[in-house]
Amino acid sequence: MAELTNIRSPRVKAARRLTKRAFRDRDRAFLAEGPQAVREALAIKDVTVELFATVEAETRHADIVAAATAAGVPVFRASGEVMAELTQTVTPQGLLAVCRFVHVPLAEAVPPGSRLVALLAHVRDPGNAGTVLRTADAAGADAVVFTDASVDPYNGKCVRASAGSLFHLPVVTGTPVAQAVRQAREAGLTILAADGAGTRTLDDVDLGRPTAWLFGNEAWGLPPELLELADEVVRVPIYGRAESLNLATAAAVCLYASARVQRQTLHSVEEPTTPAG
Repeated sequence: MAELTNIRSPRVKAARRLTKRAFRDRDRAFLAEGPQAVREALAIKDVTVELFATVEAETRHADIVAAATAAGVPVFRASGEVMAELTQTVTPQGLLAVCRFVHVPLAEAVPPGSRLVALLAHVRDPGNAGTVLRTADAAGADAVVFTDASVDPYNGKCVRASAGSLFHLPVVTGTPVAQAVRQAREAGLTILAADGAGTRTLDDVDLGRPTAWLFGNEAWGLPPELLELADEVVRVPIYGRAESLNLATAAAVCLYASARVQRQTLHSVEEPTTPAG
């Protein structure tokens, strides 16, 4: 196994520059940090380009290193100094992979028959965006669309916050909001905008239908021109004294509310009826 101890080596510098969006876009590659993200990246054929691991991580996560080797992925033993140079966390976990972009075209991600989609409009905080992506995955959503004014899903903090979910479900990037809404509607989904100004709450709307949830910016929500794109504007009911919910929490409530009702509706349709008598 080749060892890397010089932070100025060409390979380290090539990986390090992927912390900047311009270089990610140019190389069509990004960094996935930590055992969970690396494991999920390796589960997809031809996504992982190379793996960096410290001696400690080689021992602790021998299965991941073995999986990379079996897949023909070059593995480099990185010194602590090199790993600190490559990672963006205070306490690196000792594993970092260079991965190819995994996003897909909008029409592929949101085809007819989709049941639940998250549309992120002007979402700027990478931690929030990654958490929404992770939540959408957990709720069984079909896709997550990062519209053109939203954060880059390959941002290091976003990748970490997704906890591997970036590799689990179709992700779209750089699509104008209107185009994403149009595709979702053509695929048969109802567009529900999550906004505190909504006149109806989650308790008042039909959540059993195929739905694309439109989520806005953390600070100012959805502007009027985007609210007009929705079929309905819906707010999460506040039963206590809290003024509001943050974006990631509100998205979790909305996505799970839809997922729960959709699953109940699907199961009720699938259950056979017992003949009378």
